[in-house]
Amino acid sequence: MSESHSKLIQGASGPWEIVLGLEVHAQVASRAKLFSGAAVGFGAGPNEQVSFVDAAMPGMLPVINKHCVEQAVITGLGLKAKINTWSRFDRKNYFYPDLPQGYQISQYKDPIVGEGEIAVERDDGSVFTVRIERLHLEQDAGKSIHDLDPNFTMVDLNRAGTALMEIVSYPDMRSSEEAAAYVKKLRSILRYLGTCDGDMEKGNLRADVNVSVRRPGDPLGTRCEIKNVNSYRYIQQAIEYEARRQIAIIEDGGVIRQETRLFDPTKGETRSMRSKEEAHDYRYFPDPDLLPLVLDPAWIKAIEAGLPELPDAKRARLMSQYGLSAYDAGVLVIEQARADYYERAAQGRDAKLVANWVTNELLARLAKDGLDIEASPIPSDDVAGLVKLLEDGVISSRIAKEVFEHMWAGEGTPAQIVEARGLTQVSDTGALEALIEGLIAANPGQADAVKAKPQAVGWFVGQVMKATQGKANPASVNQILRTKLGVD
Repeated sequence: MSESHSKLIQGASGPWEIVLGLEVHAQVASRAKLFSGAAVGFGAGPNEQVSFVDAAMPGMLPVINKHCVEQAVITGLGLKAKINTWSRFDRKNYFYPDLPQGYQISQYKDPIVGEGEIAVERDDGSVFTVRIERLHLEQDAGKSIHDLDPNFTMVDLNRAGTALMEIVSYPDMRSSEEAAAYVKKLRSILRYLGTCDGDMEKGNLRADVNVSVRRPGDPLGTRCEIKNVNSYRYIQQAIEYEARRQIAIIEDGGVIRQETRLFDPTKGETRSMRSKEEAHDYRYFPDPDLLPLVLDPAWIKAIEAGLPELPDAKRARLMSQYGLSAYDAGVLVIEQARADYYERAAQGRDAKLVANWVTNELLARLAKDGLDIEASPIPSDDVAGLVKLLEDGVISSRIAKEVFEHMWAGEGTPAQIVEARGLTQVSDTGALEALIEGLIAANPGQADAVKAKPQAVGWFVGQVMKATQGKANPASVNQILRTKLGVD
């Protein structure tokens, strides 16, 4: 891990350090389940996407979905991880009403992906490294529904058998902010790779958060696992609450018990779910119905050659190719669609000015209206067109903001809006000189003040802009004023 940025929590008896490791469950982007041909999709009616294999009918045998294996390999390569050419599936035995087989097909000692790492940016721009311990494939369980009948629990098996990638980190994070930043970066990588859509609201990306506390420099403490947290905000809230809960227990003379807990977002609290199981509790053994996975190194190399440009590489290129700041490039590469939108708009234009309009005006307006950039009512060509009008001196920055509002309302291209609304910038020096001479003559005291203090020229600039309804060319106005008033 990079240099520690531990966020110490002050307890009654002194400072404490939080130690965090995450197990992120990412639903594989696939149209079929991991071991059956049943469809995968959100919004289907209860038990409409269930095969005999998913329902664990007698005599049904699982058959591996090659596409899901490929997606796991792509993800491992994107995480700079070791791809294991030999791996196998195990049965993880436990009872749950929505687990028809009575076991989950997972990977234990021999996962498909080994150790890797992710570089993660903190809010202050500094970078830390989170080591990946492993990535393994496993099938999801179904869903128990408790609120449809006061006397019965219903079971929906649509999710049963859905392919998951469990991405396990080492305990390299030291604050709730770092944990949230890690999940954001991981989600971004998965979306760039196309191996998971990262939709946290639908449960397609969720985290089990392992939290422990210790005195700075002490050995690791006993951890508690908070299951299935599905938003950045909840991850942070759960960590903050759980850390303080553990500190209070230890300072009160108690001992932390290793257990699995749930986070209640309405109360902002974690609560005990069950004592934490160890591996032997699950009685892992190789699944006799599935052969080991043996991957051809040439196949892995071919997949690696086809990987897309990932966020870190894209960020470095945007900074180099377009001269963007680290901050602007970082904002743009969070989502691939953002970066693609920006690059389309920046072709042949002032790249930094385009970045300002995309990262400030456009993204702010999209966020306000709850839209993704793919749903932007302003196409990238129109941002380019707006910047061209600014570059050519046709409109001022002030007018550009007005034009942007009309663009958002769908009134046409920037050029059409400027033409229809008569928003062209006034650059006629003769007309501006006459206006400025009249203002100077009408305000001799203000003119003398400018000669004594040149910075006061701003008052005249404001008057000219007011008289022209913001259409005067600011550069021309400043030049004429300084000439007429005899100031540098």
